[in-house]
Amino acid sequence: MRKSEPPTFSKNSDFYEKVYAVVKEIPPGKVTSYGLIAEFLGAKSSARLVGYAMNGVGNRIEIPAHRVVNRIGLLTGKFHFETPETMKNRLLAEGVEFIDSDQVDMKKHGWSPSEMLPIAFRMSLIK
Repeated sequence: MRKSEPPTFSKNSDFYEKVYAVVKEIPPGKVTSYGLIAEFLGAKSSARLVGYAMNGVGNRIEIPAHRVVNRIGLLTGKFHFETPETMKNRLLAEGVEFIDSDQVDMKKHGWSPSEMLPIAFRMSLIK
């Protein structure tokens, strides 16, 4: 059995912009992981690239980067904000609960783009 080919991204599009489009869809009070975003974009092994995309947007309010955590809910991107506390403070302001000082309760606040976004949204990002 032949492995299916991974989706390709349009030459006119930018992977980071696709990541930002998904992040903008995360509702207040919810979080998702780098890996779930990568998987949604058809690039399952690109969680690290999603992380790189998030590194530069901590201060851009239109992209809620504070809602992207690692797969177990740790605030691994907190040092890319104004202060290391900014990410957690934004999440707390949205009612996000923590099971540890820097670990979001993923069972309660986890959000999966593959489950929550319509297929048409995904198809608009992937060719």
